[in-house]
Amino acid sequence: MTTTHAHAPTLSDCLDLDRYPVDRLDSPEGKALIDTCRRQLADDGCVVLADFVRPDMLRRLEAETERLSPDAHINATETNPYNSAADPALPPEHPKNRFDDRTNGFVAGDRIGADTIIRTIYHDPAFKAFIAAVVGEDEIHEYADPLADLVVNVLKEGRQHPWHFDSNDFIVTMQTRKPEGGGVFQYAPNIRGPQGENIEGVQRLLDGDHAALKTLELTPGDLQIFFGRNALHRVTPVVGPRERHTVIFAYAREPGFVGRPERAKAIFGRMAPIHEEMLTRDIVRSDSLAD
Repeated sequence: MTTTHAHAPTLSDCLDLDRYPVDRLDSPEGKALIDTCRRQLADDGCVVLADFVRPDMLRRLEAETERLSPDAHINATETNPYNSAADPALPPEHPKNRFDDRTNGFVAGDRIGADTIIRTIYHDPAFKAFIAAVVGEDEIHEYADPLADLVVNVLKEGRQHPWHFDSNDFIVTMQTRKPEGGGVFQYAPNIRGPQGENIEGVQRLLDGDHAALKTLELTPGDLQIFFGRNALHRVTPVVGPRERHTVIFAYAREPGFVGRPERAKAIFGRMAPIHEEMLTRDIVRSDSLAD
């Protein structure tokens, strides 16, 4: 009897390259795609490419994250928008002293095999060149962090990712499983930036003023490119027993990026040897914004 093994997919197996010619960026269609994405990012810091994955691959994509989800470390804690400690010198209503439950889970990159759809996409040179072009870089680099390079975010019933800013400038995600209800992505674009933290604006949003808030209804196979460093954002609690799964493709502008050891411990429940080594060195961010 002959045993058939599923082959490692190629980019053309995975993505709708007719609709999204990420492998032909110098073509008129490729240039038009980049221009469209850049305009959307300039408008509000977010672009969504609907049905980025080929329809015939969606079930396999969902099955991948279903299989991986039991490996998620559930990070149940309280956090403020800056993922920092409280500041007793500030008033209770200050955003640094406003905490909410963070109850999501993360599957670390070292649990994700090389033969998966999501690793195929993550490592593909054409895909990386496309993301670089969209975010305005000549080149982007895969994380050197073995835990945080490629991650599956898992939200179970009643769980959420509360208001926060990202520690990296941009994030690339793909939803692979949609819950029965809730799990909605909401964001306030450019609420802070080089001009400063805009504490007053952040506080107004936390107090319930959602005038600047935008909401996205994502579906499996959609690709999202998001400038989350300056946008306050959240994922609302999941309703129903069906989990919400989202893949995070982590890239950096400079080579060799590794997440902070304390973040690795909190998010994945453990550190890799490279994080242990980092504990002996001082880490300095390239901007002055709070993490």
